Amino acid sequence: SLKSYENTQNALDTNLNKRTKSIYTPLELQFIEMKKQYKDAVLCVECGYKYRFFGEDAEIAARELNIYCHLDHNFMTASIPSHRLFVHVRRLVAKGHKVGVIKQMETAALKAAGENKSSLFSRKLTALYTKSTLIGEDILFKQLDDSVDVEEVTTDVPDNYLLCCCENGENLRGRKKGDIVIGIMAIQPTTGEVIFDCFRDSASRSELESRVLRLQPVEIILPSRLSDESEKLINSITSM
Repeated sequence: SLKSYENTQNALDTNLNKRTKSIYTPLELQFIEMKKQYKDAVLCVECGYKYRFFGEDAEIAARELNIYCHLDHNFMTASIPSHRLFVHVRRLVAKGHKVGVIKQMETAALKAAGENKSSLFSRKLTALYTKSTLIGEDILFKQLDDSVDVEEVTTDVPDNYLLCCCENGENLRGRKKGDIVIGIMAIQPTTGEVIFDCFRDSASRSELESRVLRLQPVEIILPSRLSDESEKLINSITSM
């Protein structure tokens, strides 16, 4: 029927690379769907005994990790061995990238014994790493082997604080222009340490500056609305 034909055409259009007019592979389609959810992350996709990068992620990995990148079907691709994952994740994070680890949810043995042995491995995001959240099973030291140099994985910032701040400039008695009440909270995920404070600051933001410089956070979470004075100060600190 005409409706059935149109549905088939829509499915084909979804699976077709409009630039090259070639069909996406099932793995490429799976990557495309995952990338839509995590657009700002470099995704490492588990494929058997290695992790693969696709598209722009592969080009970033090739540049930052000094590995080979080549065209495979519709995407540029690069790969790393599974046992070296945590080393490369740390290197990418150290360069300022957010890194997502996509793992296979099925083992080859279980899949071979199941009814869906000819289908694609199911995969999902199991970890998302940034400079302040570099913790998890993939980067534990217990995974070190003889081929890994300890210095490769012990170069992190000692106090990798994640800092969040918010402001309230309303209902301040005797308020001067630029005065504001600021609340901050800093956490260190690796140790569980939490630091919080609330204080009144002047237009120079000297109190905020002293706390940020003291904590030296590796990441800062800001509210959607921030005063010009605070934004200027934070921009000057982070640019250093």
